[in-house]
Amino acid sequence: MKWILLILAMAASPAHAVNPDEILADPVLEARARDLSKELRCVVCRGENIDESNAGVARDLRLLVRERLVAGDDDQAVLDYVVERYGEYVLMTPTRDGANWLLWGAGPVLFFLALLGGGVYLRRRSKSSETSPDLSAEEQMRLAELMDD
Repeated sequence: MKWILLILAMAASPAHAVNPDEILADPVLEARARDLSKELRCVVCRGENIDESNAGVARDLRLLVRERLVAGDDDQAVLDYVVERYGEYVLMTPTRDGANWLLWGAGPVLFFLALLGGGVYLRRRSKSSETSPDLSAEEQMRLAELMDD
């Protein structure tokens, strides 16, 4: 039973790629470094932040973040420095300025247009599916003849 609990405890704990030699002695700076590392994307991995990535580039970025914090930079200065070197792609959440407004606004606009198009389609379909007029007496006789044959 103890083994099962141990295995479950190990499986439930989050796996971080931060090596022991990367951890700062000051717990406040280490917490800030972890928070910043979660905001930065690994340039090699897909959709993974540098805190969780095992890639060498991610390790270098984690060390860079810690060096900048030890040097006295605030969080925004560290982010600005990394973005200046690697581009805005390294941010897990893109900024909401410049051309990025187009990206942020495209989703809701396209969703609204899809709803509008769906409504127009359903309205036209309901109009075209109105019941057809009843058969005339001549058509009813012809139908009866065909069904008797």
